[in-house]
Amino acid sequence: MDNSISKLVNGLDALSSDRLKTESNNQELGQAEFLELMMTQLQNQDPLNPAESGEFLSQIAQFGTVNGITELQQSFSNLASSLQSSQALQASTMVGRSVLVEHDQFQVNGTGASSVAVDLPQSVADLQVTIRDAAGQLVKQFTFGPQSAGVLDIQWDGIGDQGERVANGVYTVEAEALIDGQNQSLSTLIVAPVESVSLSRDGGDPTLNVANLGSVALGSVRRVL
Repeated sequence: MDNSISKLVNGLDALSSDRLKTESNNQELGQAEFLELMMTQLQNQDPLNPAESGEFLSQIAQFGTVNGITELQQSFSNLASSLQSSQALQASTMVGRSVLVEHDQFQVNGTGASSVAVDLPQSVADLQVTIRDAAGQLVKQFTFGPQSAGVLDIQWDGIGDQGERVANGVYTVEAEALIDGQNQSLSTLIVAPVESVSLSRDGGDPTLNVANLGSVALGSVRRVL
């Protein structure tokens, strides 16, 4: 006579496969099915060839593993939802404020100083920052000399090298530093106001709609002002 434990094995395997494929969250139903199969196996096993306790315990452990996977998936899902809600709340608090983000273009509108910055990955022997207009013409150049690692904030009053106030429009900032005897280009950052926030329908990170820049990932924000 076939050992009825094989029926339990097959039944549990089918249950495990079905739970993993359908990602069912109905834990009580799974436990009820398992207990029903276990009792059926115990009631119908051959008295002369009873189920091996080791194999029986192995199937219980297998059921527990599947339950654990389902619970772990649910925990991760709950955590992801919590993080997304937290990110959405964090992003919403930035509307109406200015942020420092990595970019090389900024807007001059004649209402005040323009704020830019340079990201220094290490100490440099000399740093030069150049501002160009939309046509690529140099309008302002800063020489800062030796600088330590970190973010260097720069305020530009909109006055060019010739002492004239520049026209409103889009300008480009470039940074070059002397590092280990060689000139290297560095990342620049600009300050811009956040106008609104867009939330992803597929659970992705929120994006900030920044004036004159468009969509900016929340994770790219270096500083909130």
